[in-house]
Amino acid sequence: MYELYGSQGSGSAAVEAALCIAGLEHRLIEAASWRPGPGLEELGRINPLRQIPTLRLPGGQVISESAAILMHLGLDAAPDSGLLPREPGPRAQALSGLVFLAANCYAAIGVIDYPQRWCAEAEQDEAVQERIRRGTRARLHQLWELFADQYGGACLGPGRCSALALLATVVSKWSGSRAHLQQQRPEFHAGLLATEDAPAVRAVFQRHWPAA
Repeated sequence: MYELYGSQGSGSAAVEAALCIAGLEHRLIEAASWRPGPGLEELGRINPLRQIPTLRLPGGQVISESAAILMHLGLDAAPDSGLLPREPGPRAQALSGLVFLAANCYAAIGVIDYPQRWCAEAEQDEAVQERIRRGTRARLHQLWELFADQYGGACLGPGRCSALALLATVVSKWSGSRAHLQQQRPEFHAGLLATEDAPAVRAVFQRHWPAA
């Protein structure tokens, strides 16, 4: 059985949905760096950074990083699940899109959430923190426009429940990205909503975002 370490409303939602789509039996373990508890202690023993999501495979191997986990599930664990395209060209584009989200959008959100980690002057200065957040949020929204233009077709195509669509749908929920996309890239925004409402995804997302 797969063991998924994560928390409500976090990036683990994308991996949880992917496990459900792939039909892979799994157990959810509540763990988050902001919520002390036995799950977090257990996570720290297998992932020193205590990052979520973290996935422990049935054989005991541990994978962290959302994009890497989704690649493993789509390429190795469940290649017939539709999480990743079978054709080399579309698959390459999907892999590129997953890395784009992780390296750019996900990374920017980390700066917005914890600006003091990236600037020593921000440690005790709320004004500096807010300037960092404001500038990073503007950059994040530009990155989402680029993603929509370059990878939107892969998200909006037949594979609405693909790994790329799942990760985009989750990560775009943070830092005002949905409101920005609704204004600037309405077709792409509609595609994200369609992914959320897909039968294979709806129950997972409603559990993570019950008031959404």
